Amino acid sequence: MLWIKTFHILFVTSWFAGLFYLPRIYVNLAQAQDASVQACLLGMARRLYRFMTPLAVLAIAFGLWLFAGYGIGMGQGWMHAKLAAVVLLLAYHLSCGRMLKKFERGANTHSHRFYRWFNEIPVLLLLIVIALVVLRPF
Repeated sequence: MLWIKTFHILFVTSWFAGLFYLPRIYVNLAQAQDASVQACLLGMARRLYRFMTPLAVLAIAFGLWLFAGYGIGMGQGWMHAKLAAVVLLLAYHLSCGRMLKKFERGANTHSHRFYRWFNEIPVLLLLIVIALVVLRPF
């Protein structure tokens, strides 16, 4: 089970790298005026989203394997709160995909400031998840 935990941590860390960087690309896309710069940034965003989606799937799969294998937190509030945070992370990931589609259509309606704030959400969710796992407050 320690290998499962190792891979879970690896894929969560890798997924978060994408969750931190993709909205930063959106900040630059929202500011870019030059069509060639926009095309380059869109290509980067597409490749990153396609790369981080399997990482998310693997992180969740290994997490569920740990949950099933250890029975961690069954009936404990901290695990329910952690799972809720994971659902929010999935929603964030999917909203990043919707935003990418808007950029591809040229239909972005948000400013670079919006994306700067949007970029902070995974930081807060990561803090919540880590605190729940380490402290197990409930």
